[in-house]
Amino acid sequence: MTLERRRIQTLDLAADSDTAWAHLRRPELIRRWYGYDRDGLAAEITRVFDTTVRTLADGLRRELEWPDGTAVLLSPTGDSHRTTITVQRPSHEGLSHYDGVRDPADERWVADVHQLEFALAVHPDTERRTWSAIGLDAGPRTDRLLDRVGLHGVHGLPVHGHLGAVRPDGTHVGGSLVYRTDLQFGLRLHGTSDALLVVQEHPSVAHQENGQIDAVLSTYGLDDDEFATLAARWDTWWGVPARSWTTALPDARA
Repeated sequence: MTLERRRIQTLDLAADSDTAWAHLRRPELIRRWYGYDRDGLAAEITRVFDTTVRTLADGLRRELEWPDGTAVLLSPTGDSHRTTITVQRPSHEGLSHYDGVRDPADERWVADVHQLEFALAVHPDTERRTWSAIGLDAGPRTDRLLDRVGLHGVHGLPVHGHLGAVRPDGTHVGGSLVYRTDLQFGLRLHGTSDALLVVQEHPSVAHQENGQIDAVLSTYGLDDDEFATLAARWDTWWGVPARSWTTALPDARA
């Protein structure tokens, strides 16, 4: 029986086929785009990417396949310096974990592939460090978290459009919208670090009246002190309890 798959994302990467493939196979390169810094990330990368590898019959396309039916395909574009990546996932039909609104695996892959695109296009050959805040209360309708951090205008912004706003504390936020879907968006921020902010939104459910927000900021080229200062500032903006950012997180470097 042929497995029915949905195409959830297709992007052109600013890399030749071998470079793009290496970023799907070598752990030290996967770290530059996959997920975010946390305990156990290295082990997760080893586990997730230890999967079936296929070179398709034409010899030009390469594919990773997972037992759950997910497939990631690399194919040529006609430009030797660019490669198309496509993520496919199985049909939702008959899946008990899908609530009809948000598929967590779909959302993770969309975010990760955009982080890969950004890393290759903007910061090739550069190590990444991430600030993250996961599972934040999205706030009531009259006091939304995204409004408080200066992102209230992002949903009306066209892709590639520029966002400029002032946070309640008087600080400025500015950047350009890289992508937007129904449940997440990516914003390229300019400043100390040309960084990518990915925000995922979890719709309201019975046990979480306001919904939740996950935010991951991918930074590049910052030393320990610069990153600690940036991360502490972002904790304040997003209402996250103070954390220590003075040293690299466990497993943060491959």
